[in-house]
Amino acid sequence: MRKTCRFTLSVFVCAALLLPAAAAGAQDNKQTAFNWIEENSADLIKISDAIWEFAEIGLQETRSAALLADTLEKLGFEVERGVAGLPTAFTARWGSGDPVIGILGEYDALPSLSQAAGVAEKKPLVEGGAGHGCGHNLFGVASLAAAVSVKEVMEQQDLGGTIIYFGCPAEETVVGKTVMAKAGLFDGLDAAVSWHPSSENAVSLNSSLALNSFKVSFRGQTAHAAADPWNGRSALDAVELMNIGVNMMREHVKPTTRIHYVILDGGHAPNVVPDFARSWYYVRALDRDEVDLYYKRILKIAEAAAMATQTELEIELITGVHNMLVNRAIAEANYKNLELVGAPDFSDEEQEFAKQLQRFFGSEEKGLSEELKPFQEEPYLGGGSTDVAEVSWICPLAQVNTVCVPDGVAWHNWAVVSCSSHPIGHKGMLAAAKVLAASTLDLLTDKELLQKAKEEFEKATEGKEYKSPIDGVD
Repeated sequence: MRKTCRFTLSVFVCAALLLPAAAAGAQDNKQTAFNWIEENSADLIKISDAIWEFAEIGLQETRSAALLADTLEKLGFEVERGVAGLPTAFTARWGSGDPVIGILGEYDALPSLSQAAGVAEKKPLVEGGAGHGCGHNLFGVASLAAAVSVKEVMEQQDLGGTIIYFGCPAEETVVGKTVMAKAGLFDGLDAAVSWHPSSENAVSLNSSLALNSFKVSFRGQTAHAAADPWNGRSALDAVELMNIGVNMMREHVKPTTRIHYVILDGGHAPNVVPDFARSWYYVRALDRDEVDLYYKRILKIAEAAAMATQTELEIELITGVHNMLVNRAIAEANYKNLELVGAPDFSDEEQEFAKQLQRFFGSEEKGLSEELKPFQEEPYLGGGSTDVAEVSWICPLAQVNTVCVPDGVAWHNWAVVSCSSHPIGHKGMLAAAKVLAASTLDLLTDKELLQKAKEEFEKATEGKEYKSPIDGVD
């Protein structure tokens, strides 16, 4: 990190000479936050590595959530656990009055991705165990570091306002923030910041796809498949008929639509007509209106399959999310702060490790990026979905990315798990913490920035109140 620190300090020396007193004071505040992060980096890395070792999947992050919540409580935050009816969700609040700025944290792992740290080949620690294949152990801790470092500045400078760390479980199943949003936990925020590990140091206006996740079950009647099949009603036939209908529907949806499914249950023996079968579907589209349209069409196909097979149909809507609204005003502030912090500086050994991973995946062996990607002016639609989008429809929000893995390496993969408890991931985490801290301070103290962000948000949402995609779901 020495190169990055020199860059940061040189920026502040120049700023002190060129900026008026108020601006110089703002820069000094940011440096105070950065110093706290550097001074406590060893402890932050220990917390991140502990969560990496816990490797708890969504809604089971008992130890991970407890470690983060306990740490924040010991550092003076008012912590509320088990919020929104989710045992592993929590909030940690400090300060009082306006503005109220949220900092999002995640900590769930992915199933079947157990992997040894710092190993450039697939080597599970626990066969079939979970692993942090999206770097959420880094995510939650960087957000914690930002929150605590901002608190330190607020105390020293007697700054008004409130910061809230949101401990958000189960992002990978697109559940945590969706349920928290439905419960109103993000109501009252003036703005929010977030980040995610990446192969790039970047800020963009990228959106994401809206989504519905739902299970479809059919119930029929068993019978001997050879002796008296006429007495049976095959639930598996219903699942297969539905899948055929949905696959025919693909010809008549927009190119940006994504529909995918798996069959969870399909019977137990070939000579027994299955009386129960179930599939799990995702439908994604540009926005909620399109998702709702395609969701209704798919449900009609399911109803038709039930009618054709004389089976009973059950629909379970698991979760749903909006498309992401990215706030340009906050995104631009994030980018300025990313420029201020600078890209993580990686050693020769770390670069070689990254090249080994790239070699495994047949990617160009260019190592880790130490550059800042130019600010992406034009929005780009990604193919995924995230529950962060729910917060973006409640208050202005933008994210930042820092390099924690090399380019050309698959995500939700053992290679990301290996990087997430490695100096590569640690350095990206600390850089992200600084950017989040700086942007949070900007939102707390720069009234013009916050007003601009709010005006942009009102225009994007057309002043409509947030409506949860899972209204009516217990």
